[in-house]
Amino acid sequence: MFSGIVEGFGTVTAIGKNQENVHYTLTCPFANELKIDQSLSHNGVCLTVVNVNKEAKTYKVTAIKETLLKSNLGLLEVGSKVNLERSMMMNGRLDGHIVQGHVDQTAVCTKIEEADGSWYYTFEYAFDLEKAKQGYMTVEKGSVTVNGVSLTVVNSKDNSFQVAIIPFTYEVTNFHTFKVGSVVNIEFDIIGKYLSKLNSYQ
Repeated sequence: MFSGIVEGFGTVTAIGKNQENVHYTLTCPFANELKIDQSLSHNGVCLTVVNVNKEAKTYKVTAIKETLLKSNLGLLEVGSKVNLERSMMMNGRLDGHIVQGHVDQTAVCTKIEEADGSWYYTFEYAFDLEKAKQGYMTVEKGSVTVNGVSLTVVNSKDNSFQVAIIPFTYEVTNFHTFKVGSVVNIEFDIIGKYLSKLNSYQ
């Protein structure tokens, strides 16, 4: 379980393939604090640490085919910056919202607007009515996770939404690397999914 409050960047240092699995080696400021079997969010995708090299200050995770199909991890290259968050401690404040690390689908950045020191990003995604009925949608002022970042939705539409990014978030996440056409991971609000499911039985 995560909160969508990114701790820092990871940088991909190596990529290896084994059948349909892809192994990513990354370095990050807290690499030496990681442990094997630990859960770590990568651009919003929960992956398990399978190896830690304290001398090199790197660690390794593995993504399976299903993860690669539903996320942007397959687009990563050596040198790519990845948003990282360790799992939430249950004795602390929930600064973002409840994030599972289970990416629902990808979206494409279609517009970036500067707004007197902040930025508005517009994202579009494939709309599916049946999925929307199950809570795979955004609502005005609701929560959404973009590349692992907990954000508030503005200008919610059937297949698109906007988020406002302050300078701090712009600098400490990989939002500053986004361009029109960038592919991002999105996770819709789990509470909305449960409410939609309950409503379908009425």
